Amino acid sequence: MVMERKRTECAALPPGWKKEEVIRKSGLSAGKSDVYYYSPSGKKFRSKPQLSRYLGNSVDLACFDFRTGKMMPGKLQKNKQRLRHDALSISKGGKMDLNTTLPIRQTASIFKQPITKVTTHPGNKVKTDLQRATEQPRQLFWERRLKGLRSSDVTEEVLRTMDLPKGLQSVGPDSSDDILLSAIASALHMSSSPITGQMSVAAEKNPAIWLNTSQPLCRAFTVTDEHISRRCRMNTARPKASLLLSSEIYSPICDM
Repeated sequence: MVMERKRTECAALPPGWKKEEVIRKSGLSAGKSDVYYYSPSGKKFRSKPQLSRYLGNSVDLACFDFRTGKMMPGKLQKNKQRLRHDALSISKGGKMDLNTTLPIRQTASIFKQPITKVTTHPGNKVKTDLQRATEQPRQLFWERRLKGLRSSDVTEEVLRTMDLPKGLQSVGPDSSDDILLSAIASALHMSSSPITGQMSVAAEKNPAIWLNTSQPLCRAFTVTDEHISRRCRMNTARPKASLLLSSEIYSPICDM
């Protein structure tokens, strides 16, 4: 391949820097040219990034055109305008175009011809846009940190913990009734979704892996209307039983 080399001084770079333009005279790429730069020590540079890394902060190459070897102020102005426009669009809540509609075939036809979208994994869902997420990240099963902590009253006497119903059974590694009680209490106060426990059958086989992070660490349970009615009857009967019990205790004392 026949090539013609032209080496000239580059006025846009520090003294001693030379620009070399290699013009191809034959072959399929005849007429095309390649541009290289040589430092005063003779080191060859083939691209603008190599040149920027070598010169560092000594020379501002923001508006330097590698092809022509000249400073182009208009190019810097366009870059600033583009960056300013991008920053303004982001500050106004703009984001990348995540439109999931099928693209339109760009042909010479006057009618819009749809394109069939083929994916290798049709079951995959689109990831949630974290920029638009309202819920802050949180630690999974953070209630486990409350293990071993007990509440006390104003007299610093430790309060007795609540007893869980027999239908609530903890599941998972290193689980206990104290952790389950804290998890259910936090779910009742902080979550608006129904509390059903770990519904997956796989969680019974390997609870360390197949866990639903949005549910407490307990086996699946169901609360029916019969359970609620029974609890209401018990709550109504307890004050009456307590009153009768107290009257039976104090009646012998009064007789004395």
